[in-house]
Amino acid sequence: MPQYGVLVFSPAPADPMDLKPDYLALLDRYPAQVTELGGKIITGFALQPSTTATAVRGDVVTDGPFIEAKEVVAGFYILEAPDLDVALEIAKLNPATIDGGVEVRPLFEPPAE
Repeated sequence: MPQYGVLVFSPAPADPMDLKPDYLALLDRYPAQVTELGGKIITGFALQPSTTATAVRGDVVTDGPFIEAKEVVAGFYILEAPDLDVALEIAKLNPATIDGGVEVRPLFEPPAE
């Protein structure tokens, strides 16, 4: 089954300790919704707040995220879904779409030799 990288964006600094109970309830329901649509979350991770980021550009290391923005990457997961249309339907159900968003990208597969 095709795999997709899903990036989760939330308002900065996207501190997972600040999630409200109603949002957490939506997150708890999400895996079952993914399964109902024929998908499977392979692995996923929440990130620490963007205030904890360290950016590297060339040989310069700076405190803070790579890019200053009102929304930052808050987490990511790998999703298996029958096709991109199903992956997008699954992404639409992610609670992050309420005040942030998600980005879905097919994972790169090198061409067969």
